[in-house]
Amino acid sequence: MTKRTFITDYERESCRKVADAFAELYEQVNIVVKDAGKYGFVKLYCYEPYCGFCNMTTFIDSNDLFHDLWEEWWHEQVFTLALGTPLIDLDYPDILKALPLKKQEEIMSKKIYFKEKCGL
Repeated sequence: MTKRTFITDYERESCRKVADAFAELYEQVNIVVKDAGKYGFVKLYCYEPYCGFCNMTTFIDSNDLFHDLWEEWWHEQVFTLALGTPLIDLDYPDILKALPLKKQEEIMSKKIYFKEKCGL
């Protein structure tokens, strides 16, 4: 029987950098990303006490993992800014557009920050 690997060593290292770069996100939301060995990296989310994580997604490509975690981070920032305001009734892109230009730029510049931190 042949041993099968689903992620390359290069992608494993790249995914590890991405997972580490977004560590601040894990403190904000119920998400954790773990190395699953030959299977890639697994994002566990929607944590329920006594049940554990309800959902998971597996990644073998660092770009896919980056874009997924970026979306999670972006949504969390925009949602947090809208809480307690009339903006909460809008979609995420509309909330962002309603924010002051300086705040929009601050949020969107973090994408470059995360890319550099990951080495992508």
